[in-house]
Amino acid sequence: MCGKNLLFDNHDERIRYYELMLERNLEGLPEFPLPEGYRFVFYVQGDREHWIDIEMSAKELKSYEQGREVWEKYYGSQESILGNRMVFVEDGDGRKVATATAYFDITGRDKSGDGWLHWVAVRRDCQGKGLSRPLIAYVLGIMRGLGYTHAKIPTQTTTWLACRIYLDFGFTPIPQNAVHSREGWRIIKALTNHASLGDFDAAGYEDIVAGE
Repeated sequence: MCGKNLLFDNHDERIRYYELMLERNLEGLPEFPLPEGYRFVFYVQGDREHWIDIEMSAKELKSYEQGREVWEKYYGSQESILGNRMVFVEDGDGRKVATATAYFDITGRDKSGDGWLHWVAVRRDCQGKGLSRPLIAYVLGIMRGLGYTHAKIPTQTTTWLACRIYLDFGFTPIPQNAVHSREGWRIIKALTNHASLGDFDAAGYEDIVAGE
C-alpha cells in the first residue's frame, strides 16, 4: 500500500480514525439470499447478551462492560420497538452470528426523519461466509417497510471493508461529511479504489496509518 507492504484487517485501529456518513434512497434495493443453513430472526427479550457477544467478536466493542453501556445508550429505552427493527442471523444450530438494526438518529440532530442502519456486525468466525450483504439488504428492506424512503449509515475509516460494502450497495458520502471528513474518504479511496469515490484522491501511506 502506497509503497509499503501492509495489509489491513477489516477492523483495524492502525488506520487513522475519521467519522464517515453515507446515504442513499431506498428504491431499487439489491437482493442477496442468505447462504443455506442460515435464517433471519427478530430481536426477542434477552437478546441483548447475543448482541453484545456479536459486537465484541466483530471487534466493534472492546469489553462486555462497554457493550452494556452502548446498549443502554442506543437501545435501553427503546427495547419495546426492537421486535421489528433489530435483526439477527442464526446458523443451523440456532446460534446468533450477525446483527443489524433498522433504526434512527437517537441524538435528535438529524431532522430529516431518515432511517439509520445501525451496528452491522458479523461474528469473527463467520466473516467471509456471505452473510453481511444479505443482512444489510434485508434490514434496508425492513426500513423501507417501516415507511422510510431514505437511509443513512454512520461508520468510520477503521472499518473500511464495511464501508466498501456500503458503497457497493449504492450508498454515497453525505456531502457535508465529504467535506468535513475528506481525509477519511481519501483513506477509503486508497484502501478500496472504489469507483464511486472518483472525486477523492487516494491518501498516501503516511496519511493512512495512525501515529506514523
